[in-house]
Amino acid sequence: MNVVAIIPARGGSKGIPGKNKKLLGGLPLISHTIRAAQGALNVGRVYVSSDDDEILAIAAREGAVAVRRPDALATDEASSETALLDCLEQISGAGPLPDYIAFLQCTSPFVTSAEIEEVVQKGTAEGVDSAFSAVPDHAFLWQVGSDGLAEGVNHNADEPRKRRQDLPAQFRENGAIYVMKTGPFLRERERFCGNTVVVPVKGSPLELDTLEDWDNAEKLMAIRASSPDRQAQPSGLVPQIIRTVVMDFDGVHTDNRVYVSEAGVESVVCSRDDGFGVELLRKSGFRLLILSKERNPVVRLRAEKLKVEVMHGVDEKEAILSGWLSDNNLDWKDVAYIGNDLNDLDCIRRAALGFCPADAHLTVRNHADHVLKNAGGSGAIREMAELLLDAAR
Repeated sequence: MNVVAIIPARGGSKGIPGKNKKLLGGLPLISHTIRAAQGALNVGRVYVSSDDDEILAIAAREGAVAVRRPDALATDEASSETALLDCLEQISGAGPLPDYIAFLQCTSPFVTSAEIEEVVQKGTAEGVDSAFSAVPDHAFLWQVGSDGLAEGVNHNADEPRKRRQDLPAQFRENGAIYVMKTGPFLRERERFCGNTVVVPVKGSPLELDTLEDWDNAEKLMAIRASSPDRQAQPSGLVPQIIRTVVMDFDGVHTDNRVYVSEAGVESVVCSRDDGFGVELLRKSGFRLLILSKERNPVVRLRAEKLKVEVMHGVDEKEAILSGWLSDNNLDWKDVAYIGNDLNDLDCIRRAALGFCPADAHLTVRNHADHVLKNAGGSGAIREMAELLLDAAR
């Protein structure tokens, strides 16, 4: 099925001024949702609908398709559905409409690619027209009756108190992911159209509507940055023989920072521990390659010191690596790949084993076979080397 993601993100916001372009964890808020959508394997193009020039520019930098939203559809009164309908109309001017829409809200910055994939999978099942993400809720709900007294909503307060686990299963919409079949959505002009299913997710239910919400998000972001979530990752390596290791450079051999002198000369910091890990692999007969987008000659010089083949200044890593493998009578099933950012994602998916450092981008961590305990430039390569050498014994 052809599924596209649409992220409405207007410039105005009363609760949190400039919310959608405000930095959270070092990234504009909207970037978190764009990157999660790009990492979802069953989602194609990602569109961002906005009336704000800066938001549209951020979207374009992130690789999304920027769609200009009319001012009349960017008011406080305008619904998200109107933005989706306008975006679909603009898409139709360039070609056929998608089969499904994944409507994502950037007020849920902790949404993961895996969660998007799951809701898309359930929403595109036979007999389903729409789906939405929700979190299990076991609360006792109350409302104020016409007489001003409290009355139960999901329980009878006049009966003996039930245990929480005895309440009927219920779910709270978390406002993060909605998937709609395009035809029913266009007819009903509502996100809940036709046969709708709820998709429980385990992620953070936090939605950013107030400054207090934002403060909580910053605290949660800081906690996750210092202690990456590895719950979805397997604890060990796939038992197979790997004899080829391909490594990204920035964020893997380095800590992803660059130091610039007054003269404009750039330098990076590498770990001797990682260098020794490379030496162990090389002396054990592993074929090694550094594959980097960085054009700075420091990549080549470091590779020469490590006695490792290097290809740098590479923009399309998957295509270049496919050619290199073919030229050397190798296949993706022979490769362990380690990378840290979105331009490594395709290679990580295709390799027999995909590794990433502990501080890799969240989407990369979601798709890697093994998230290492060490950060880039701080022992991640040495850790990977020891795992591979143990598996080869």
